[in-house]
Amino acid sequence: MKTLRNFVGGAWADPRGDELLELVNPATEEVIARFPAGSVADADSAVKAAVAAQPDWAALPVAERVRQIQAWAGVVAGHADELAELERQEMGKPAGIGRTFIDGAVAGLKAAAEQALSYAFEETVPQPGGGSTRIVRHPLGATAVITPWNFPVTMVLGALGPLLAAGNTVVVKPSERSPYSTARLFELLSLPAGVVNLVLGDARAGAPLAAHEDVQLVHFTGSVASGRKIAAAAGERLHRSVLELGGKDPVLVDADVDPVATAKAVAFGAFVNTGQICTSMERIYVHADVAEPFVEALVAEAAGYQAGDVLGPLVDGRQRDLVHRHVTDAVAKGATVRAGGEAPDGPGFFYPATVLTGVEDSMLIMREETFGPVAPVAVVNSFEEGVERASRSRYGLAATVYSNDEAHVAAAGRIPAGVLWVNQWQGGGPERLYEPAGESGMGATGARAAYDAATRPASVHFAAGWQVS
Repeated sequence: MKTLRNFVGGAWADPRGDELLELVNPATEEVIARFPAGSVADADSAVKAAVAAQPDWAALPVAERVRQIQAWAGVVAGHADELAELERQEMGKPAGIGRTFIDGAVAGLKAAAEQALSYAFEETVPQPGGGSTRIVRHPLGATAVITPWNFPVTMVLGALGPLLAAGNTVVVKPSERSPYSTARLFELLSLPAGVVNLVLGDARAGAPLAAHEDVQLVHFTGSVASGRKIAAAAGERLHRSVLELGGKDPVLVDADVDPVATAKAVAFGAFVNTGQICTSMERIYVHADVAEPFVEALVAEAAGYQAGDVLGPLVDGRQRDLVHRHVTDAVAKGATVRAGGEAPDGPGFFYPATVLTGVEDSMLIMREETFGPVAPVAVVNSFEEGVERASRSRYGLAATVYSNDEAHVAAAGRIPAGVLWVNQWQGGGPERLYEPAGESGMGATGARAAYDAATRPASVHFAAGWQVS
């Protein structure tokens, strides 16, 4: 039985408290590791290490920081299969899917770090009438990255690039539901001591980390409830927070698309990683003209998502109970189960790929984040109705539209969301930037926005006649 430890100042560290939590394999319900519950002292020790390491790290040339980050990314790439297997054991993601996302995250880390080479950390602007202003963007200092359980490795790597390349140091706190693969990342770490630190545990580690007086920015991905607490804690000290929270992403299927091909794409968007993705397709609005063949094809696709290598378990029993509660609420209010809808017998927190029809926007399945392999389908009589209903949500993370009508695609742009995908799900290059709408978060991220968030601008004004080198 492996016992995980914190990583502070370049060395493995025992926790300050005695309590250990157990990590359960969601496919077998067996305990596979133990780890610290977390404490104020653990968080404080990690932050102090980050503060101590930050001046020397920031003093390195940008190109050298980028080189070291990319070198570490190369090390991680060589262990992608191993990390994907650990994710499978700790949260149920099929290893093949995990490997795909980890490969993407490594490439993303390299690309995000490289953007530092062209980012304007310093620029001089001439002023009307003479003189000039030099704008300098300084690193913030010590920062915190608190990650969710559904993509442990991907979310850590996705957050670190701009923070580190800008000259900040970081304390990482992974979810207590999937800390194993993140701990392995730190065994592979090749950055200077204290530049990236690890503190394990639940809210007993996360809360004091977010509220720490020396943490200048908290980058958090997780639930709305936890995001509110983190924003409040950071705001109490007038420190920054970047939050990516829940989603209830809509999909619009227009009358002019191939319903069978589109159903295949939607099935992937709803069922991959057992629906445990913030941008999963959780509300499907399909035009009445293609509804029947679309639903038939979607039901057929659901049958191909069998438990095992294609459809893993949900992360734990609590999550499965939530998913099933949403399904039973919909059925009680008039929805029809066309596929799935019942948890299988046997060990593991599995739930089948489920298709519901006859859903209404008042049902839990259409209002609250489900985070499971459920595709609820509502039929609309016009694309305009679909846009209007898709816009009725307190969330606004992303949306997807399948249409060949330019006017309809333009109309879909009215849906309040940080990202709109057209005729595909996921995608976007390293220059993509966005900010979630509604309760899906706050703070722009991606490309230059991530560097803006990771730095503090200051201006130096020079009088006319002064020579500025």
